[in-house]
Amino acid sequence: MIQVIGIDLGGSAIKLGRFSENGLCNQSLTVPTPQPATPEAVLAAMTDAILQLNPVENAVSAIGIGTPGPADAAGRIARVAINLKNWHNVPLADWLEAKTGLPTILANDANCAGLGEAWLGAGRHFKDLILITLGTGVGGAVILDGKLFVGHQGAAGELGLITINPDGPECNSGNRGSLEQYVSVQAIRRETGLEPLELANLAKSGDAKALEFWQIYGRYLGIGLASLIYILTPEAIIIGGGISAGAEFFLPNVREEIERRVLPTSREDLQLLVAELGNQAGMVGAAKLAWQLVQ
Repeated sequence: MIQVIGIDLGGSAIKLGRFSENGLCNQSLTVPTPQPATPEAVLAAMTDAILQLNPVENAVSAIGIGTPGPADAAGRIARVAINLKNWHNVPLADWLEAKTGLPTILANDANCAGLGEAWLGAGRHFKDLILITLGTGVGGAVILDGKLFVGHQGAAGELGLITINPDGPECNSGNRGSLEQYVSVQAIRRETGLEPLELANLAKSGDAKALEFWQIYGRYLGIGLASLIYILTPEAIIIGGGISAGAEFFLPNVREEIERRVLPTSREDLQLLVAELGNQAGMVGAAKLAWQLVQ
């Protein structure tokens, strides 16, 4: 039975899973990310973990990896990796192939999460969808006709960096008033001094200020998504990331804003859904990426 390994490389942990073609995870493993997380140290930790998941020769046919930053369009080079030390144009696919003898491919971790949700999660019934991840930052993935869209240089799908207010707060990207500056964890902390989970719990208890905050939050998210809908007309938008735990409090306002701003012809039958795979989505999507090498 052919299997692949999917790897989600994070700043604090490396998650690995060995998957069958039907999406069944036969074995999983989580190891700490070395500190400092230099490319060489991460390569060594990853290689050891792969050997633990692939003890029988020829059991695994390919490896897919999600990295916390952009990869090149060919899926060979980790161009930058956020929260990892000295990661600049690291040829991680070449390195792992040399260590393991297995074909390897990379993608941005948000892109992998999108592939995971499209394969086994909330997006499995759709061919054209957007995943937007609401976390410390705001990432995303675009799936068109069942395939991940990465653009000609591999950096497409930075959905959190579109502008919704030209005079808004500065963004690390150099933009001002990007969607990320209104709907990320950092934006919520700046606005309220609270964590998203605290605000969700307050809203559950009926706190008026918390409920009002989530209504405004939903409006901003809806404004950003309206632009994306006009460009891509997806069948579904999947809301993921840690903030999605409070989706019941902001999704009604997201829908309202989309209906207000988007022509019916561009949003016909559009589904707004919450991601289903949680923090496993990146690993699952990396495995789906690996299947592309062997099919």
